[in-house]
Amino acid sequence: MSQNSLLPSNLQEEKVFLNKVYSTYTVDHSSQTRVMRELVFRTFEPFICRGKGLELGCSDGYMTQMLAGKLDSLDVVDGSSSFLEEAKKREATNVNYVLSLFEEYSSNIRYDYVFASFILEHVLDPSLVLDMVKKMLKPDGILFVTVPNARALSRQLAMHMGLISDLKALTQNDLVNGHRRVYDRININRELQRAGFNTVAEGGLMLKILADFQLDKLIDDGMLKDPQIDGLYKLGLEYPDLCGALFSVCRPKSV
Repeated sequence: MSQNSLLPSNLQEEKVFLNKVYSTYTVDHSSQTRVMRELVFRTFEPFICRGKGLELGCSDGYMTQMLAGKLDSLDVVDGSSSFLEEAKKREATNVNYVLSLFEEYSSNIRYDYVFASFILEHVLDPSLVLDMVKKMLKPDGILFVTVPNARALSRQLAMHMGLISDLKALTQNDLVNGHRRVYDRININRELQRAGFNTVAEGGLMLKILADFQLDKLIDDGMLKDPQIDGLYKLGLEYPDLCGALFSVCRPKSV
C-alpha cells in the first residue's frame, strides 16, 4: 500500500477495527502472552538506560509498566481507547497516554527509544509506521521491534499436520487477534532496511513447541515452569528460526 492510499476513510475504519480487536483480545487471560512480554523486556532491558521512550500500542499495560520502570518518561500511543483505559489501571506515574493511530501521531519530542512490540503485524501499512518512528527518534536513538515468526516450530508442526497450507498463512488465532501478516527474518530485515534502519542486534524469542492455547494450558497446569521457560528462551537464542517471535534492535541510518 502506498502512502497516498491511506485515506482518511481507511483510518476511520482502522479505529473501528481496533476496538473490535479489543473485544476479542485475550492477553489478560493468556499465560503464554505474559511470559512472552517478560522475555521481550528481558531481551531489550540491557539496551535501555533511562531517557525518553515511546511505546506503540499498550495492550493491557503489562509491558508498559515494565518499561516505565527503566525510563525517565514514557509516551504511549494506541488507537483504542479501551486498551488505554486498561493500561492506565496500572498507575505508572511517568507515563503519558495518547489516543491516536500510529500513522497520525506527531510530537515535537524526539525519543531515545521507540518500542514496537507485536505491532507491525497489525497495522495497515508497516512502512508508514516506520516512517513515523524514524521522524520521532533521535539520530542515535534505538528502535525495538518484535514480530511473530512464520517459521516457528509450532507453525511448521501445524503445516505438517495439515492444519495450515503455508507457513505465512494466517491462522484463525491470527485473524481473531487482528494480525494482517506474519514475518520471517528476511521479511522483517528488508522492511526495516527499506525504512532507513540498521539492525544492530537480532534473534528469536523462546523456541515455540506448540500453539498458544496449548502453551497456556501447560503453563497454567504447572507443566512449564520457570526453569523450562528459561531453557526454551536460551534454546531460542541458539535456534532463532524456530522461535515464536523475532526481535530486532535498530538504529536510524546516518544521513
